[in-house]
Amino acid sequence: MKPYSKINIKECYEPLVAIPLKEFAIESPHPYEKLGAPYGKRSPYYLRQGVLEALILAQQELQNFLPGGKIKIFDAYRPVEVQQFMVDYTFTEVLRGRNLNSEELSTQKKQDIWQEVYKIWAIPSYDLGTPPPHSTGAAIDITLINSTGEELNMGSQIDELSVRSQADYYAQSSNSQEQQYHHHREILHQSMSRVGFQRHKDEWWHFSMGDQMWAWLCQQENSGGSFLAKYGRMSEG
Repeated sequence: MKPYSKINIKECYEPLVAIPLKEFAIESPHPYEKLGAPYGKRSPYYLRQGVLEALILAQQELQNFLPGGKIKIFDAYRPVEVQQFMVDYTFTEVLRGRNLNSEELSTQKKQDIWQEVYKIWAIPSYDLGTPPPHSTGAAIDITLINSTGEELNMGSQIDELSVRSQADYYAQSSNSQEQQYHHHREILHQSMSRVGFQRHKDEWWHFSMGDQMWAWLCQQENSGGSFLAKYGRMSEG
């Protein structure tokens, strides 16, 4: 269980609304849909209404750091079925990248690989008390493009299973290129945090507002103060 899963949820029943894609840059075709992920009735480009309103404000904040730049949306709302699909896909990709056969692995070796996968992927739980962050409509994976439409180099790819994905991985580097990666990450972080988002410590691209992870991170920043999540899992019904 992730540490944030212990946070209580007091659902506010705010609706999922479509992201106005003309206001942002997007990943097209959508990376998980391209793999065959089962999104069902809704596209990935949905968020809770309050989260979307904050994202629009974050784009305005971005202009203070990167005039003419835009937030590029990689992924937003994600049904639990998609979470399961991507967890399984990532596990298979790890095996493929290491030339391993699942049937030949010991139980312990499989468990070790699953632990690697779950370092960045939330558990695809259907328990209403422990929803994956993206399944609440309150989490979003993003990066940035500049005024000419060029994507900023963040020093690692979104969803990369490595220590480079840690938000502050390059913070203490003396290498000029790596300092630039950290600077780009900080532009993104500052634009989002100024309007109330929290950033995942191990995923520079993942931000949330109002879900369990957000509440847990708020507690860490406020000496253990009490915070509730207001967004739980959305259903397709």
